Amino acid sequence: MNPDVGDALSGMRDGPEQRLARVATGDKRAFAELYDATAPRIYGLVRRLLVDPAQSEEVTQEIFLEIWQTATRYQPERGSAMSWMLTMAHRRAVDRVRASQASRDRDSRIGIRDFDREYDQVAEHVEITMEGERVKRALQGLTELQRQAVELAYYRGLSHSEIAAELHVPVGTVKTRIRDGMIRLRDAMGVTS
Repeated sequence: MNPDVGDALSGMRDGPEQRLARVATGDKRAFAELYDATAPRIYGLVRRLLVDPAQSEEVTQEIFLEIWQTATRYQPERGSAMSWMLTMAHRRAVDRVRASQASRDRDSRIGIRDFDREYDQVAEHVEITMEGERVKRALQGLTELQRQAVELAYYRGLSHSEIAAELHVPVGTVKTRIRDGMIRLRDAMGVTS
């Protein structure tokens, strides 16, 4: 009998433990044999957890890559090679499920946050207009000096020092006029502090 055929036949009779030990030494043939012998079970476990065939194939490929890279870590005294590989497969599949769920949750939170609710633009416009009219009426209740200071601050966006320069009065006077005007506006509009 040809020695290569004898080696191939003995490799076919090896169990997962022997094949995994040979994989740990970098034996590519042993890895191919191990893959052929165990891939259906590993894929089946992953498929039961992930359901999606494409993701299951991807995770199974990742598992076999990890087996190739970490075969030296297998410790026979801690369990069978098949158990070691199935545990690895289970962990990878569960990690994928958790990652997918986290992604869906994140997308959902972002979708809810970014959801632009429909609203009645006419009603909003009417409400803003009515509120504006209330403010204008309340402004009429201020003294001319208070109204002037408040309008420069809130409608034109000027700072206290800019208002003081425009009105030719001290900054302290501007602050007092704005404060007193805001108190009178608050009272006129029925706003509680």
